[in-house]
Amino acid sequence: MNNPVLACYQLAKTYLDGVSKIEVLRQIDLEVNAAEMIAIVGASGSGKSTLLHLLGGLDKPSHGRVLLNNKNLHHLPENEKCKLRNQYLGFVYQFHHLLPEFSALENVSMPLLIRGEEPKLIRNKAEHILEQVGLQNRLHHRLGQLSGGERQRVAIARALVPDPLCVLADEPTGNLDPFNAERVLQLFFDLQKARKTSVVMVTHDTTIAKRAQRVMRIEEGQLIPVV
Repeated sequence: MNNPVLACYQLAKTYLDGVSKIEVLRQIDLEVNAAEMIAIVGASGSGKSTLLHLLGGLDKPSHGRVLLNNKNLHHLPENEKCKLRNQYLGFVYQFHHLLPEFSALENVSMPLLIRGEEPKLIRNKAEHILEQVGLQNRLHHRLGQLSGGERQRVAIARALVPDPLCVLADEPTGNLDPFNAERVLQLFFDLQKARKTSVVMVTHDTTIAKRAQRVMRIEEGQLIPVV
Protein backbone atom coordinates (compact mmCIF):
# COMPACT_ATOMS: atom_id res chain seq x y z
CA MET A 1 0.00 0.00 0.00
CA ASN A 2 1.28 3.47 -0.86
CA ASN A 3 2.26 5.84 1.92
CA PRO A 4 -0.20 8.68 2.56
CA VAL A 5 0.84 12.08 1.20
CA LEU A 6 -0.24 13.70 4.48
CA ALA A 7 -1.05 12.08 7.81
CA CYS A 8 -1.43 12.77 11.50
CA TYR A 9 -1.34 10.36 14.41
CA GLN A 10 -2.57 10.86 17.98
CA LEU A 11 -2.84 14.55 17.21
CA ALA A 12 -4.04 16.74 20.07
CA LYS A 13 -4.33 20.47 20.73
CA THR A 14 -4.96 22.04 24.14
CA TYR A 15 -5.23 25.75 24.92
CA LEU A 16 -4.87 27.42 28.30
CA ASP A 17 -7.69 29.76 29.33
CA GLY A 18 -6.39 31.28 32.55
CA VAL A 19 -5.89 28.25 34.76
CA SER A 20 -8.25 26.04 32.75
CA LYS A 21 -7.25 23.73 29.90
CA ILE A 22 -9.45 23.55 26.83
CA GLU A 23 -9.04 20.38 24.77
CA VAL A 24 -9.86 21.34 21.20
CA LEU A 25 -8.59 18.16 19.50
CA ARG A 26 -7.98 14.75 21.05
CA GLN A 27 -6.09 11.75 19.62
CA ILE A 28 -6.86 12.39 15.96
CA ASP A 29 -5.58 9.94 13.36
CA LEU A 30 -5.96 10.79 9.67
CA GLU A 31 -4.28 9.53 6.50
CA VAL A 32 -4.73 11.39 3.21
CA ASN A 33 -4.03 9.28 0.15
CA ALA A 34 -2.82 10.48 -3.24
CA ALA A 35 -5.51 12.25 -5.33
CA GLU A 36 -8.09 11.84 -2.53
CA MET A 37 -10.57 14.52 -1.51
CA ILE A 38 -11.64 14.52 2.14
CA ALA A 39 -14.27 16.83 3.59
CA ILE A 40 -14.31 17.67 7.30
CA VAL A 41 -17.52 18.98 8.83
CA GLY A 42 -18.45 20.06 12.33
CA ALA A 43 -20.12 22.75 14.37
CA SER A 44 -18.64 26.23 14.58
CA GLY A 45 -15.79 26.18 17.10
CA SER A 46 -15.38 22.40 16.92
CA GLY A 47 -11.74 22.64 15.82
CA LYS A 48 -11.96 22.22 12.05
CA SER A 49 -9.71 25.16 11.22
CA THR A 50 -7.36 24.26 14.08
CA LEU A 51 -6.91 20.82 12.54
CA LEU A 52 -6.08 22.34 9.14
CA HIS A 53 -3.53 24.67 10.73
CA LEU A 54 -1.87 21.71 12.44
CA LEU A 55 -1.85 19.64 9.24
CA GLY A 56 -0.26 22.56 7.41
CA GLY A 57 2.42 23.13 10.03
CA LEU A 58 1.01 26.59 10.80
CA ASP A 59 0.46 25.69 14.46
CA LYS A 60 2.15 23.25 16.84
CA PRO A 61 0.26 20.31 18.31
CA SER A 62 0.20 19.69 22.04
CA HIS A 63 0.75 16.02 21.29
CA GLY A 64 1.13 13.73 18.27
CA ARG A 65 2.80 14.09 14.90
CA VAL A 66 2.08 15.33 11.40
CA LEU A 67 3.81 13.65 8.46
CA LEU A 68 4.06 15.42 5.11
CA ASN A 69 5.61 13.23 2.44
CA ASN A 70 6.85 11.00 5.32
CA LYS A 71 8.61 13.86 7.12
CA ASN A 72 7.55 14.95 10.60
CA LEU A 73 6.69 18.62 10.17
CA HIS A 74 7.13 19.53 13.80
CA HIS A 75 10.60 18.03 14.13
CA LEU A 76 11.98 20.33 11.43
CA PRO A 77 13.63 23.74 11.82
CA GLU A 78 11.32 26.56 10.73
CA ASN A 79 13.17 27.19 7.45
CA GLU A 80 12.96 23.50 6.49
CA LYS A 81 9.29 23.41 7.44
CA CYS A 82 8.63 26.41 5.19
CA LYS A 83 10.44 24.74 2.28
CA LEU A 84 8.41 21.56 2.76
CA ARG A 85 5.14 23.51 2.82
CA ASN A 86 6.13 25.42 -0.32
CA GLN A 87 6.99 22.20 -2.11
CA TYR A 88 4.12 19.94 -1.10
CA LEU A 89 1.17 21.99 0.21
CA GLY A 90 -1.28 24.53 -1.16
CA PHE A 91 -3.71 26.62 0.89
CA VAL A 92 -7.12 28.08 0.05
CA TYR A 93 -9.02 30.13 2.63
CA GLN A 94 -12.53 31.55 2.94
CA PHE A 95 -11.00 35.00 2.49
CA HIS A 96 -8.53 34.82 -0.39
CA HIS A 97 -5.49 36.35 1.41
CA LEU A 98 -4.11 37.68 -1.86
CA LEU A 99 -1.75 40.67 -1.97
CA PRO A 100 -3.73 43.72 -3.18
CA GLU A 101 -0.73 45.61 -4.54
CA PHE A 102 0.02 42.83 -7.03
CA SER A 103 -1.77 41.60 -10.15
CA ALA A 104 -3.48 38.23 -10.50
CA LEU A 105 -0.44 36.95 -12.41
CA GLU A 106 1.99 38.20 -9.75
CA ASN A 107 -0.06 36.70 -6.91
CA VAL A 108 -0.17 33.29 -8.59
CA SER A 109 3.57 33.47 -9.30
CA MET A 110 4.49 33.96 -5.62
CA PRO A 111 4.91 30.28 -4.59
CA LEU A 112 7.17 29.65 -7.58
CA LEU A 113 9.21 32.81 -6.95
CA ILE A 114 9.76 31.68 -3.36
CA ARG A 115 10.84 28.29 -4.68
CA GLY A 116 13.38 30.00 -6.95
CA GLU A 117 12.19 28.70 -10.31
CA GLU A 118 13.33 30.28 -13.57
CA PRO A 119 11.36 33.47 -14.44
CA LYS A 120 10.16 32.31 -17.86
CA LEU A 121 8.94 29.00 -16.43
CA ILE A 122 7.16 30.83 -13.60
CA ARG A 123 5.31 33.05 -16.04
CA ASN A 124 4.31 30.12 -18.25
CA LYS A 125 2.99 28.10 -15.32
CA ALA A 126 1.12 31.06 -13.82
CA GLU A 127 -0.46 32.05 -17.14
CA HIS A 128 -1.48 28.46 -17.82
CA ILE A 129 -3.25 27.93 -14.48
CA LEU A 130 -4.99 31.31 -14.73
CA GLU A 131 -6.22 30.27 -18.17
CA GLN A 132 -7.51 27.03 -16.63
CA VAL A 133 -9.56 29.01 -14.09
CA GLY A 134 -10.93 31.26 -16.85
CA LEU A 135 -8.94 34.38 -16.06
CA GLN A 136 -6.72 34.59 -19.15
CA ASN A 137 -8.07 38.10 -19.80
CA ARG A 138 -7.49 39.28 -16.22
CA LEU A 139 -3.78 38.49 -15.79
CA HIS A 140 -2.70 42.05 -15.07
CA HIS A 141 -5.72 43.15 -13.05
CA ARG A 142 -5.23 43.95 -9.37
CA LEU A 143 -7.66 42.81 -6.68
CA GLY A 144 -9.73 45.99 -6.79
CA GLN A 145 -10.51 45.24 -10.42
CA LEU A 146 -11.66 41.65 -9.76
CA SER A 147 -14.97 40.33 -8.45
CA GLY A 148 -15.18 38.14 -5.35
CA GLY A 149 -15.50 34.99 -7.45
CA GLU A 150 -12.54 36.01 -9.60
CA ARG A 151 -10.40 36.65 -6.53
CA GLN A 152 -11.20 33.20 -5.19
CA ARG A 153 -10.29 31.66 -8.54
CA VAL A 154 -6.93 33.45 -8.32
CA ALA A 155 -6.49 32.00 -4.82
CA ILE A 156 -7.20 28.49 -6.13
CA ALA A 157 -4.74 29.02 -8.99
CA ARG A 158 -2.09 30.16 -6.50
CA ALA A 159 -2.64 27.04 -4.39
CA LEU A 160 -2.39 24.67 -7.35
CA VAL A 161 0.35 26.29 -9.45
CA PRO A 162 3.26 24.58 -7.59
CA ASP A 163 1.66 21.13 -8.18
CA PRO A 164 1.38 20.35 -4.45
CA LEU A 165 0.73 16.88 -3.09
CA CYS A 166 -2.17 18.23 -1.07
CA VAL A 167 -4.31 21.38 -0.82
CA LEU A 168 -5.79 22.42 2.53
CA ALA A 169 -9.01 24.36 1.93
CA ASP A 170 -10.84 26.18 4.74
CA GLU A 171 -14.42 27.06 3.65
CA PRO A 172 -13.12 27.92 0.15
CA THR A 173 -16.49 29.24 -1.06
CA GLY A 174 -17.90 30.45 2.26
CA ASN A 175 -17.55 34.12 1.33
CA LEU A 176 -19.32 33.86 -2.04
CA ASP A 177 -22.95 34.07 -3.16
CA PRO A 178 -24.55 30.70 -4.13
CA PHE A 179 -24.04 31.16 -7.88
CA ASN A 180 -20.34 32.02 -7.64
CA ALA A 181 -19.82 29.47 -4.86
CA GLU A 182 -21.04 26.64 -7.08
CA ARG A 183 -19.03 27.90 -10.06
CA VAL A 184 -15.80 28.17 -8.05
CA LEU A 185 -16.36 24.87 -6.26
CA GLN A 186 -16.94 22.94 -9.49
CA LEU A 187 -13.81 24.49 -10.95
CA PHE A 188 -11.86 23.48 -7.85
CA PHE A 189 -13.11 19.89 -8.08
CA ASP A 190 -12.35 19.68 -11.80
CA LEU A 191 -8.78 20.94 -11.32
CA GLN A 192 -8.25 18.61 -8.36
CA LYS A 193 -9.20 15.59 -10.46
CA ALA A 194 -7.21 16.72 -13.52
CA ARG A 195 -4.07 17.37 -11.47
CA LYS A 196 -4.58 14.36 -9.15
CA THR A 197 -4.01 16.58 -6.12
CA SER A 198 -5.21 15.50 -2.69
CA VAL A 199 -7.54 17.90 -0.86
CA VAL A 200 -8.58 18.23 2.76
CA MET A 201 -11.51 20.64 2.82
CA VAL A 202 -13.25 22.10 5.84
CA THR A 203 -16.87 23.06 5.24
CA HIS A 204 -20.03 23.68 7.24
CA ASP A 205 -22.12 22.72 4.19
CA THR A 206 -23.03 19.02 4.22
CA THR A 207 -24.17 19.22 0.59
CA ILE A 208 -20.65 20.25 -0.44
CA ALA A 209 -19.12 17.65 1.86
CA LYS A 210 -21.05 14.82 0.21
CA ARG A 211 -19.25 15.54 -3.07
CA ALA A 212 -15.94 14.46 -1.50
CA GLN A 213 -14.71 10.87 -1.55
CA ARG A 214 -14.60 10.71 2.23
CA VAL A 215 -16.41 12.73 4.86
CA MET A 216 -15.24 13.12 8.46
CA ARG A 217 -16.91 14.94 11.35
CA ILE A 218 -15.26 16.56 14.36
CA GLU A 219 -17.22 15.89 17.53
CA GLU A 220 -15.95 16.59 21.03
CA GLY A 221 -12.43 16.95 19.69
CA GLN A 222 -12.35 13.66 17.83
CA LEU A 223 -12.55 12.84 14.13
CA ILE A 224 -15.34 10.43 13.22
CA PRO A 225 -16.05 8.93 9.77
CA VAL A 226 -19.45 9.86 8.29
CA VAL A 227 -21.02 6.82 6.66
